[in-house]
Amino acid sequence: MTNTREFVVADDFVGWRLDKFLAAQMPDFSRSEIQRFDVLRNGRISKFSDKIKQGDAIVVNIPLRQTNVATENVSNDLDLEILYQDDDIIVINKPRGVVMYPSAGNKTGTLVQNLLSVTHLSALGGETRPGVVHRLDKDTSGVMVFAKSDAAYRGLVKMFSAHDLTRRYIAFVWGVPNWTGADITGNIARSSRNRQKMTMVKSGGKPAHTVVDVLNVWPRAGVSEFRCTLMTGRTHQIRVHLSSHGFPVLCDPVYGRASARLGSVRDADLLDFIKTHNGQMLHAQVLEFNHPITGKRMCFKTPLPDDMLELKEVISG
Repeated sequence: MTNTREFVVADDFVGWRLDKFLAAQMPDFSRSEIQRFDVLRNGRISKFSDKIKQGDAIVVNIPLRQTNVATENVSNDLDLEILYQDDDIIVINKPRGVVMYPSAGNKTGTLVQNLLSVTHLSALGGETRPGVVHRLDKDTSGVMVFAKSDAAYRGLVKMFSAHDLTRRYIAFVWGVPNWTGADITGNIARSSRNRQKMTMVKSGGKPAHTVVDVLNVWPRAGVSEFRCTLMTGRTHQIRVHLSSHGFPVLCDPVYGRASARLGSVRDADLLDFIKTHNGQMLHAQVLEFNHPITGKRMCFKTPLPDDMLELKEVISG
């Protein structure tokens, strides 16, 4: 099935490239998207680089996109906590331990597949990532937004790319700082030794900036609670930045340096928690942004998950 749009070239657009003209007439699509559509000019196939003339009749056939996540693999095994939804977006509180979307080792039970059991998502994210405009690691919990409409998808992608929004996380870390706040900057790149890890580099990589505020410290346990505000959005950014500055996130199997820390733990309850718990103590607490369609300012704040509350009780006891 297709959606057909028709245009007649007015004098103001004479001499324009065909793709530039169509981008002006259909601002909800990018020029690269438009160049994949079937377009007829005066009943004939035309190159997108062709210059148009007054009175040209343009017919655009837009295929109706559908997600390619197989319907038989749609999951409803999660009790989704939906914070908000309308025709364009859905905001949820992601639980820890849930993979974002299907991949080679995770065919079912993903967050996207569970969302598809309760709503539709924009197919612009790709075959297995419909509606996905940002991501959280499997073992990071917290607030997320997904696009339901294509227009919302484009708006959210631009917003996240420009970082025109607020993202705040809570992290429980090893170490007690002698400061109350810090700006951590440093480029991040994929590790040459382990392609599954990210690392800070002196040259190359992508610039990254994290603002850290100290919320609580427990000197006896050697643990602190940080609020981390993302000024950029790199893969594993908070985990890499904190670990590289000597404050690795508790229970982080990749950057947590557990072997170097466990020997110094004297609290039996804390030691038991760390040894038996899976998943870094990192939670996306706040997501604030302008609605991609209405422009309304929206702010979502999620409480700490049960395991982080349990940890706080253990180190406060």
